[in-house]
Amino acid sequence: MKKVNLLESHHQKLNSRYLQLIEQAYNLRETDHALSDDSEFKALKLLHKLNKIKFLFRDNPQTTL
Repeated sequence: MKKVNLLESHHQKLNSRYLQLIEQAYNLRETDHALSDDSEFKALKLLHKLNKIKFLFRDNPQTTL
C-alpha cells in the first residue's frame, strides 16, 4: 500500500477517535468534570496530529483529507 493511502487511513482513524473523545467530553461535562477535561485534552492532542497530517497534504489535490 502506498504511503499516501496509509496516511489517509491513519487520518480517518484519528478523526473518528477525535470525534468520540469530543462527544465523551461533552457528555461528561455535567457529571464528571475531571474525566471530561481528560477526554478533551486527549482530543486536542489528536487534533494536533490531524492538523500535521493535513499540512503534509496541503499541496496534493488527489487526497481527500
